[in-house]
Amino acid sequence: MNYWLVKSEPDVYHFETLLKEKETMWDGVRNNAARLHLKAMKKGDLVLYYHSGDEKQVVGIAKVTKEWYPEPNAPEWAVVTLVPQKKLKKTVTLKSIKANKKLAEMKLIKISRLSVVPVTSFEFDEIINMSES
Repeated sequence: MNYWLVKSEPDVYHFETLLKEKETMWDGVRNNAARLHLKAMKKGDLVLYYHSGDEKQVVGIAKVTKEWYPEPNAPEWAVVTLVPQKKLKKTVTLKSIKANKKLAEMKLIKISRLSVVPVTSFEFDEIINMSES
């Protein structure tokens, strides 16, 4: 299994919306590197859901249920289907991630402009531990 982080402005697609809708096609990604990450996602991979913009925090966990397929209205771009797994007990802010020396190499910090990035299993577990403390 692989781990990922996807970003969305909360006013564009809030994690609560995913919880209500129970499934979404993750579309609108318009960056070649992020597209490659979407194409690398496999069914069953877990995804940290990050609210960008003013919030800048990991808020939940989703799961890939359908591997990449062409975006219906822009077939040159890739999409995946995500379902919610759970809302985090406590959100994990970008500030706290940056303050955690164990996460210094996290792509969220190193390649901050990308909306889809890989996460190591250690980073994923560390974020979950931070959300539970």
